[in-house]
Amino acid sequence: MDIETFGLSEIPLVDFKAALPLSAVARRRRTSSGNACYSPWALIAFWFEFPIFNVSMNQQKISIRFFNDREVRAVWDEENSKWWFSVLDIVSVLTDQDDYTKTRNYWKYLKTKFNKENNELVSLTNQLKLQAADGKRYKTDMLDSDGVILLAKNFPNIGAINFLDWFLYSDNSIDGQSKKKAYTLFESNFIDQLEVGTTKGLQQIHAYLFGGLYEFAGQIRQKNISKGGFQFAVSRFLGDTLQQIEEMPESTFDEIIDKYVEMNIAHPFMEGNGRSARIWLDLILKKRLKKCVDWSLISKRNYMNAMVMSPTNSQVLKLTIQHALTDKINDREMYMKGIDYSYYYEENE
Repeated sequence: MDIETFGLSEIPLVDFKAALPLSAVARRRRTSSGNACYSPWALIAFWFEFPIFNVSMNQQKISIRFFNDREVRAVWDEENSKWWFSVLDIVSVLTDQDDYTKTRNYWKYLKTKFNKENNELVSLTNQLKLQAADGKRYKTDMLDSDGVILLAKNFPNIGAINFLDWFLYSDNSIDGQSKKKAYTLFESNFIDQLEVGTTKGLQQIHAYLFGGLYEFAGQIRQKNISKGGFQFAVSRFLGDTLQQIEEMPESTFDEIIDKYVEMNIAHPFMEGNGRSARIWLDLILKKRLKKCVDWSLISKRNYMNAMVMSPTNSQVLKLTIQHALTDKINDREMYMKGIDYSYYYEENE
């Protein structure tokens, strides 16, 4: 299976007669729309609708989900094809407790209580290793999805209902399904066939992440969009704008971030720009500098603030990303963690 098989090697972009300088694109507001643009991305939607994990038994795949800005870690069980979730992370979330010792003691209290009540919850726990604050891996209690639901239902806290609603919804939402596809991108040969640093490469990523979820997956938008009062690139001139971005140099770190900033200003898709562009950025860094971003080192607030400033001052973004660079470019856990944080950045935005 390759790109040629799906006819994806030639994705025509709209050829607009007029173009604006990149700096003007970021500022100018227009309401006129461009010509119709169609792409063959919809043809591959169903191929990626049901992704399959391919993880060897001696490798651990970690997923991080976020509830009220708190981590809930999960480990993939290849043999039984399911996720196991950290009980202590969930208890910490439900009690709004940052102290590890207090969280652990409260879980011990709950286990004793559940045992006395002959509650089956404790028997459903499994022990798997997770990394602790000291960097070492220790065995900790884990629950599968059914166990998490049972814990939330039996938890003596009204906030558990909100957590349960989030837990049941998160995997079935568009973001939840797209995130599963993002995980499989690392395992697939498709990631090695993506064009790096081009508009077509970004379209390929977007189509993979959102194929079967959005009808416009991989398609350049034909409408003007804005966010928080900021007008992204005018759709009428978007084709020429993307061509200019594609031609920008990417030999140094500063050049790569400048290119990333301009692609964010362009915002070529109706939805899913940030999630796609961060993978696009990592692939450029990997190819040109043998680096990638450890997104877990960048808080949501710092990243969002830096991105808001970037059209007029990209130095904050450059410093933020530069301090998070790593040479673990082929590390699965680094990639998976990056996906978790990338999708977390977009929550409630």
